[in-house]
Amino acid sequence: MPESKGRASGLVDLPRELEADLIEMGRTFADWNVEGTFLAHSTIEHYRAGLDSAPLFHGFRETLLSTLGGAAGGYAVVRLRGIAQALGIDDRFLRLATAVLAEVATPFQPFRRWPLWKEIGTNLDANPGLSTGTGYNAFHMDLVNATQPPDYTTLLCVRPDPLGGGASILSDARAAVSHLPTSSRSLLADAAYRYGSFFNLSDVGDEYRPFPVLDGRPADAGFVRFTAKMLTESDIDAAHAQAARELADQMVAGQVSFTLQRGDLLIVNQHRWVHGREPLGDGQHTIAPEERRLLLQLFLRNRKYVPVAG
Repeated sequence: MPESKGRASGLVDLPRELEADLIEMGRTFADWNVEGTFLAHSTIEHYRAGLDSAPLFHGFRETLLSTLGGAAGGYAVVRLRGIAQALGIDDRFLRLATAVLAEVATPFQPFRRWPLWKEIGTNLDANPGLSTGTGYNAFHMDLVNATQPPDYTTLLCVRPDPLGGGASILSDARAAVSHLPTSSRSLLADAAYRYGSFFNLSDVGDEYRPFPVLDGRPADAGFVRFTAKMLTESDIDAAHAQAARELADQMVAGQVSFTLQRGDLLIVNQHRWVHGREPLGDGQHTIAPEERRLLLQLFLRNRKYVPVAG
């Protein structure tokens, strides 16, 4: 079970009967097809027909959707460990995980150079604060500088850190905003923030530079556009930087942390929550590269989205 700290967790367990059904499906699902950057509709329908044949899947789907949505929702950890043990985390497992995610929203890959599932390994030479680094990866949303970021980001644990580090951290961004004074929220609504580059992307709109942290839109449509890296890697005036630091402090104060295990699938609703990672365990140089922490990432787009040129 993931170690969990902070508020009530979003753990979603599978009934044993459903797990057994999904293991059998994982052995029979066909390879997926993509249309542009999106999982093909024909593949989604094929997978859905299989999932709907499992008597307990409807109830599981409703639980998952309610965990990710609603005023109190925003993230889920779907524990597929038994399936990972039975199938191994290979193409069969990934087809099944993709089928489950397609019931939340449409899987897609905005980075043109990567396959549908993108590897996030451990690189001892990378900047420690990057997703592939070994240090603290501060709170952020993915593709913060796109006009239409992915609605959900997902992370599948293939291998946890053998040294016990790398806990996932999450925070309810909208709850954090609610604790700020009006003056700070007003500054965060200004288009005064910048971060990152923007190239070789598809279906995430245009570059948003500068952008506001708070866009004033409803929670199901807008974002709290935040990445802690903009405070150290961008030129922001003192007043706007201070407002963002206050928000970062509130995110840390309300954070949830847990350590993903092999087969755990984390789904984060980017309209509501931000995510990050605690440092990996000391001594990564003693671990063989093929045994270091490895995640796979996949993005989801809500059905109502109309693709645009990236």
